[in-house]
Amino acid sequence: MQIGMVGLGKMGGNMAERLRRAGHDVVGYDRDPKVSDVGDLAELVERLQAPRAVWVMVPSGDPTRATVKELAALLSDGDVLVDGGNSHYLDDRKHSEALAGQGIGFVDVGVSGGVWGLENGYALMVGGDPRHVEMLMPVFRSLKPEGEDGFVHAGEVGAGHFAKMVHNGIEYGMMQSFAEGWELLEATDIVTDVAGTFKSWRSGTVIRSWLLDLVARALQEDPDLSELKGYAADSGEGRWTVQAGIDHAVPLPAITAALYARFASRQEDSPAMKMVAALRNQFGGHAVSAVQGQREKGADAPGADVAPPVDPQG
Repeated sequence: MQIGMVGLGKMGGNMAERLRRAGHDVVGYDRDPKVSDVGDLAELVERLQAPRAVWVMVPSGDPTRATVKELAALLSDGDVLVDGGNSHYLDDRKHSEALAGQGIGFVDVGVSGGVWGLENGYALMVGGDPRHVEMLMPVFRSLKPEGEDGFVHAGEVGAGHFAKMVHNGIEYGMMQSFAEGWELLEATDIVTDVAGTFKSWRSGTVIRSWLLDLVARALQEDPDLSELKGYAADSGEGRWTVQAGIDHAVPLPAITAALYARFASRQEDSPAMKMVAALRNQFGGHAVSAVQGQREKGADAPGADVAPPVDPQG
């Protein structure tokens, strides 16, 4: 099958390569001329035979919106546009409605697999009209992992990215659990082989998973993770998952806590914890850590000017 691929970064480039290895005719466009097959989107569309299929793999938000808008002016009745990035499912519905007026189909695909997808395949969560999905099935079959699983036509437009959003929310919670478990093991001298413990869990346990494999790999490369800084960004899908939980009145305590933990990782000195420390000092005379160069202040600190605690149990 012939397909256009817009965005040839880590994911898009590897997906294009996997499709080529499977015998598909891929015409790729990227802003980097070193990896692009064409000079612009207009040339990309000209190179494709109707009915065309164009897969967009660019960052979500404004870059995707701008790309979809530009392609809408170039594609024709019967063509299909695929958004395989991490777009919000509500954007999918807007794009689908806008393109439908021109007879252009729209399919949203949540893609998971990361840098390992080239060799192992990509898990695909698809949303769209069954006719458009069927048109793209040769591509989906080549991209997915071998075997029965790894692909789902999750529902109408938006369902693919909604499923991927929830997938990533679950991923947040799982990663946070592994992280907290690692920190607890490292905090004591009871377990002397932390890396070996994680490695042992890869077989025969109920928590064995690809994420656990990656934990073991990371600890093998850097046993105490000393080469890393405890800072974790979020891609946006964790936030969207929490918001969707609020919108649908579904409690998501684990996913929400994992998202907030990432926010906390970006604070070298938490403003909120400053207030907590100040309040504990005020009502209970509990010791607080002062700014570097100043002395610790607390109930037993020399010169501490603290009123008697109102509630000694606080």
